[in-house]
Amino acid sequence: MPTRSARPKPARRSPLVGGGRAAGGRSGRSRYRRIVLKISGEGFCQPGGFGLDGETINRIAAEIDTVARLGVQVAVVVGGGNFLRGASLAEDSDIHPASAHYMGMLATVINALALQETLEAHGRVTRVQSAIPIAPVCEPFIRRRCISHLEKGRIVILGAGTGRPFVTTDSAAALAAVELGADVLLKATKVDGVYSADPMKDRSAKRYGALTYNQVINDRLKVMDVSAIDMCQQHGVPIVVFSLMKPGNMRRAVLGEPVGTTIDE
Repeated sequence: MPTRSARPKPARRSPLVGGGRAAGGRSGRSRYRRIVLKISGEGFCQPGGFGLDGETINRIAAEIDTVARLGVQVAVVVGGGNFLRGASLAEDSDIHPASAHYMGMLATVINALALQETLEAHGRVTRVQSAIPIAPVCEPFIRRRCISHLEKGRIVILGAGTGRPFVTTDSAAALAAVELGADVLLKATKVDGVYSADPMKDRSAKRYGALTYNQVINDRLKVMDVSAIDMCQQHGVPIVVFSLMKPGNMRRAVLGEPVGTTIDE
């Protein structure tokens, strides 16, 4: 009986759309075809605040809308630190760490639903997918379904992290970028890139324009979990860290303009 030949693996698509970094900035065409955007829970409230702030969420939605208008496929991974952090809750209470982490995952779904409603108020078709099934309010995460939504121009918001405790939403974002075949992982933060030290505490802290994965890991730069950096390195997913506070930064990052810190080989 003849044996079936192995199906050849598809070639990895080039992340460049419209001629590279410099050309992307000049022509207004996106450098990337598909992105994963990571927004921490603190991005959904005022600095130092708690819970949800309508004006802040509306600003984030408007930024994402400008990116989607470039024809970019957008998946968003949200954190939940504006409500609670599982690790901190476990340290300060008698709640088992695993349960505390699950509570933190549910907090991310609240943020995902808030962002969904706000994006749709901007005219965007969206879907929320959760790593923990919550049938009445959102879809379960199914890779093929998620990619189908993206290819149809829908913005997909991913909640509940990885669905397992003791794993941060940074690692969930890195996993999503690899699993969905994203061309880049954009991490929106409170500061304008990666620094040698906390710029809020050390005025001599140096901001880096570009870093390698190994520099981030070896120098223990606190930008993402080591496991998230390692996963992106293994699969060749570049990371761009930029400030969510400055209007237009998200679009600039997608256009390939120099903004924040780029981490790659």
